[in-house]
Amino acid sequence: MRVAIAGTNGLACAIAEGISNNTDHQFIILSRAAKPHLTAKGWQVVVVNYAETYRQNLIFTLAGVGAVISVVGGSAQIALIDAAARAGVRRFAPAEFEGQAALRPATDALDRGKRSALERLKYHQTHSNMQYTSFVCGILYERFSPGGMMASRIGVRSGIGGEGDYLIHITHKRARIPYATNGQPATICMTSAEDVGRFVAAAIGLQNWPLELRMRGDRMNVSRLVHIAEAIRGTHFERNQYNSQSMQSELALAQASQAIQQQLRVISLIATANGRFDFASANLNTMVNVTPKRFQTWLQEAWAHR
Repeated sequence: MRVAIAGTNGLACAIAEGISNNTDHQFIILSRAAKPHLTAKGWQVVVVNYAETYRQNLIFTLAGVGAVISVVGGSAQIALIDAAARAGVRRFAPAEFEGQAALRPATDALDRGKRSALERLKYHQTHSNMQYTSFVCGILYERFSPGGMMASRIGVRSGIGGEGDYLIHITHKRARIPYATNGQPATICMTSAEDVGRFVAAAIGLQNWPLELRMRGDRMNVSRLVHIAEAIRGTHFERNQYNSQSMQSELALAQASQAIQQQLRVISLIATANGRFDFASANLNTMVNVTPKRFQTWLQEAWAHR
């Protein structure tokens, strides 16, 4: 199958590596600008423009493509969905790669256009038979790498992609532990970007795509995650515990001071406490032959020379 990967960030490249190293699928990478470092790998990069005036060019580019994997958001992704449907693309995976969409609140500061993309995909599934799925991977391990996700060119525009923006700051030895309504530390599922790429590559060849394909490399409560980080760094972290009331109070303070980044950090804690990044069943793990790396192994490697 011919695949188009929309985007060139670290996650898009991990997906490209997964396809290149583990399948026979041909793929192109859609980019807003030339990327010599990607063409140097032997990958085909096609420069595209998602503006309405260039829509026919985008449709032409997607002719003959069987599946689109999107790592772009906002209006660009909407344009890509519409063009894919008109080009006869059979499968589309939007830029999800987090928790389950059904657990997102109606008004969600972390949405970044995801709800609109799913609505557009539902429309095209009905009117043009373009199948779609949401790849659910929980939290990316890279959030806990030196420098955070941004060091891997992931989440650069999210506002909370730096080290310490989510749960733990390993360099500064600080942790924030949100508690669920049952009085226990919240539980999260996690996957490395590399393994997301391998899972997505393996899923391309599945006979059918359900509405969600859930994958994970590990599942644990946040307290256990902090314990692993402490053991690897050989020191105790300052731990701050949050219940629903304290998180709402901190959010109110951030809103009053118009501290947008702090608001996003607290909203992420609230989402974690509400179980948004946890799922008991990882259906994709059982459908493909991928053995993901466990979190402790990954973190040990990520911080081995720090």
